[in-house]
Amino acid sequence: MILTNDELKKIYFGAYEFEETSDGYLKANQYSRPQMEYFRDALDIWYERCDASTAKTIELTTAASKISFDYKIIWKSSEDSIELYVDGLAHKIFYIKDLKEEGRLEFDLPEGTHDVVIYLAADATVVIKDFAIDASFGVPVKSTKVLWLGDSITQGYGPLRSSETYVSIANRQLGYDILNQGIGGYIYDKRSLMKMPGYTPDKIIVALGTNQYGTETMKDIEEYYETLIGLYGTVVPVLCITPIWRGDNIDALPVFYRFCANVKKIAESYPNIKVIDGLDLVPHLEEYYLDNLHPNILGTETYAKNLCEEIGRIGF
Repeated sequence: MILTNDELKKIYFGAYEFEETSDGYLKANQYSRPQMEYFRDALDIWYERCDASTAKTIELTTAASKISFDYKIIWKSSEDSIELYVDGLAHKIFYIKDLKEEGRLEFDLPEGTHDVVIYLAADATVVIKDFAIDASFGVPVKSTKVLWLGDSITQGYGPLRSSETYVSIANRQLGYDILNQGIGGYIYDKRSLMKMPGYTPDKIIVALGTNQYGTETMKDIEEYYETLIGLYGTVVPVLCITPIWRGDNIDALPVFYRFCANVKKIAESYPNIKVIDGLDLVPHLEEYYLDNLHPNILGTETYAKNLCEEIGRIGF
């Protein structure tokens, strides 16, 4: 059977709202229209990436033998992947670099009933339609809505695999219903924080700062948390992940470490914000990074593992 776009929305996770293109493709947006308009006027790189698929997922439980859908790539930057996971393990990988801009993807499934997840590209904008499946399916229930704010590392650049971003890996254990608002090149910018009608997260995770550690003051960071708490109050738990290590400018590390400590101090001044020290999450070794800034697969797997352990330890 071929699902309508309205039926597809029920198994499509990671969207704040959907829109349909003129040729019938379903596009999922993780930002509200006013937020996207802000990015459009602020900086081209932010606007392009706020529109990316950002490793959104299609999730279902089924005994089907085949799944397929039409896709179109309307924007791409780094070339990561579209992937099928079956019962928590990678089963099929389509690399963006090997795909035409438009086509149809088919996934064969093993015999039996399985939990199926399809990860869309992290650093490209992929729209889909005519989702076909040859059996009935169930929809997973996710009870915890999490707004995850960050930069390129949160969006998913580095591992060059959509399923291997630290957010994707961590969420295979955490099981959150994530709205991933990570954007490549982003900073602590209060102007992008807007109330999204109809959406109230149960938790908020903030992983920002690595792109602005050279700032002369901490005013932007202070105002960001003031705005965030002003929007959601002190009832919603917030987790601040301070920047992970970066080795692209060793001489600047003292400034970087001081910035991280100041971010921690600001965040901890709020009663509903817990802090995890990002410097403890990924080894300070180039082997764990694509470019001494963005973690590679080894780095994201380590990041996610340590992050989940810390989330459990602090009770977030």
